[in-house]
Amino acid sequence: MVLRMIVGLGLTVIALAIAARRMWWLKRLAFSGQPAPERIAAVREHPGRDAEVQATEVIGQRKLLKWTVPGAAHAATFWGFIVLILTIIEAYGDLFSRTFAIPGIGTWPAIGFLEDLFSVGVLAGIITFTVIRLRNDPHKEGRKSRFFGSHTRAAWVVLGMIFAVIATLLLYRGAQINTGVFPYARGAFASQEVGHWLHPLGSGVNSVLEVVFLLGQIAVVMAFAVIVVYSKHLHIALAPVNILFSRRPNALGPLEPMRSNGKVLDFEEADPDTDTFGLGKIEDFSWKGLLDMATCTECGRCQSQCPAWATGKPLSPKQVILDLRDHAFAKAPYLLAASDEEREALPDAVKKEAERPLVGTKEEGGVIDPDVLWSCTNCGACVEECPVDIEHIDHIDGMRRHQVLIESAFPVEAAGMLKNLENKGDPWGMGQSKRADWITELDFEVPVVDGKIGDDTEYLFWVGCAGALEDRAKKTTKAIATLLHTAGVSFAVLGPGESCTGDPARRIGNEFVFSMLAQQNIEVLNEAAPKKIVASCPHCFNTISREYPQLGGNYEVIHHTQLLAQLVKEGKLTPAAATAAAPAAGQSEPVLLPVPVVPEKVTYHDPCFLGRHNKVYTAPREILEGVPGVEAVEMHRCKERGFCCGAGGARMWMEERIGKRINTERIDEALALNPDTISTACPYCLVMLGDAVAAKKASGEAADTLEVVDVAQLLARSMTPAAAVPDTGGDGPAAAKS
Repeated sequence: MVLRMIVGLGLTVIALAIAARRMWWLKRLAFSGQPAPERIAAVREHPGRDAEVQATEVIGQRKLLKWTVPGAAHAATFWGFIVLILTIIEAYGDLFSRTFAIPGIGTWPAIGFLEDLFSVGVLAGIITFTVIRLRNDPHKEGRKSRFFGSHTRAAWVVLGMIFAVIATLLLYRGAQINTGVFPYARGAFASQEVGHWLHPLGSGVNSVLEVVFLLGQIAVVMAFAVIVVYSKHLHIALAPVNILFSRRPNALGPLEPMRSNGKVLDFEEADPDTDTFGLGKIEDFSWKGLLDMATCTECGRCQSQCPAWATGKPLSPKQVILDLRDHAFAKAPYLLAASDEEREALPDAVKKEAERPLVGTKEEGGVIDPDVLWSCTNCGACVEECPVDIEHIDHIDGMRRHQVLIESAFPVEAAGMLKNLENKGDPWGMGQSKRADWITELDFEVPVVDGKIGDDTEYLFWVGCAGALEDRAKKTTKAIATLLHTAGVSFAVLGPGESCTGDPARRIGNEFVFSMLAQQNIEVLNEAAPKKIVASCPHCFNTISREYPQLGGNYEVIHHTQLLAQLVKEGKLTPAAATAAAPAAGQSEPVLLPVPVVPEKVTYHDPCFLGRHNKVYTAPREILEGVPGVEAVEMHRCKERGFCCGAGGARMWMEERIGKRINTERIDEALALNPDTISTACPYCLVMLGDAVAAKKASGEAADTLEVVDVAQLLARSMTPAAAVPDTGGDGPAAAKS
């Protein structure tokens, strides 16, 4: 008894000392980064919200369960280890007394049943993980495997350790049953089955097995604790903390403002020599950024959903985090050194690591290749899928900010876009004088605001650069204006008073130009003082509603699909399903005759900045459902898992030279459904998908009649009554497309 007590406690002390030393080192490394007081303040301000998040995401495994089979396996393993804390208590109690039972509950059959039930659940979980990993072996599947680039050997070691935890547990409990010291008379069905297997060995052998597997259980648990803090399974301890301090906006929310030493940068006072401009080296990341790196589970869910990775580009959100983490760990001795003398004494390998540029080519020794950095579309699929709330976009755009503002290193074709934004207020450099030209093509008047908006005007229609200047997007703008006019909604536009919201500048990393444009627009909007703003572009919608508040601009903003869906519900817009015929003899009122419509198969593409960034999924689909004749079909990647058009993150103004074009990949998905029309709700998507369809038509891969239109255009068409077609007496009515 004394010997096993000494061995068990000795193993525990050694393991905990090793693990504690590692955790202290990790804490020091994390806090070598920039402060993030806003994260701590948010937790203090919203304790109820954070408790709910811990309950749903950590305990409830909400994000993990989005993937049913692996999610269920992880949930079984996670919940199993929570319940099996009881068995660890029992194991340590057994070191001191063979007949130990947890006070109060230690002999309840229900407790023994639960312990064994979750032991079996953990075994089922690791068997499932084994099958998943074998089927998705990156050595066989290559880039198709979500484990490509992950540390797979460590994963197999941990699966083996988990199996050893359960195996030693059941074996020592089975031996206890045969030696008569097991605390549960019934209920522990798995332990009883193992005891049945061991029973023929006799009580003497079982007494030895009891001690061997009891100490084995403690040894494996302690070894597992050490392995956890030295491997990707550190997320077991860090995930709840990372989730607690993650940003909790509705949907993905805005980009964070630039900060230096925890304070938001004021560009009028900021000094690049003393302030941090973006992320130029690993210590420029905040402690939350470093926590993100240490929390990554290497599950590859982000990678599997990334449009850049799916089309053969070098960007893997997972690999970005892993490369940053590996660099941070390798540079840690340099960061944690107390003096220059101590740094000079470091090994050459560490000093060489410290000199690596954060962004640079392989030849330059860069941690993140520029092609990786500029492939990101900011679609948010990685953040949406991450089960531990890593904020990939914040880190990627933080590095972009440093490259643009300090290094002046960015794709050359984007230079013209930035120059146009600064000088002309739009990405194409067409100037503000052309922003109201689309109004002349309408047969009704659209008020242009100059100064304060009228009290009788309900909405300010924010048209946006594309909606005012790009020919295809202008059709959407005119359709929206026509629908609002038809519904009797009072609205006005700013016309030449509008400038670009700054979204392309911010997403490429030029926070200075974004700030300039945003402040200019905020002044105009504050002077106009609109009651509500309706925006047709999701990028404008997101920027004005989610990012302008960072600069003091607070407005009520909705997307045009939300307003149009509301007007349809209220009966202010009624899609044509019937037309008036001449009154019959003896009747004074016209008779409504049904209008036959051509069935039109329509698939809807979710814009990333409307969907994942703002959770607007229902309104566009409600509009489609209300249009007569429309048969709505969904692409397999839709809603939360929608696939990007390739235009976000300022990619609209950058050449796509690597891999397959993202818009082509998306159109291939749409063409698989053989649709008549592809619809969307974003001018960027309209342009990108339209270009891909034009290329497909030119190659003969798409029908000449296939078109890409905004849902507002489809609704506007349905508002024009089609001519009644007389019944020809055939099996079906003659048809007129609505």
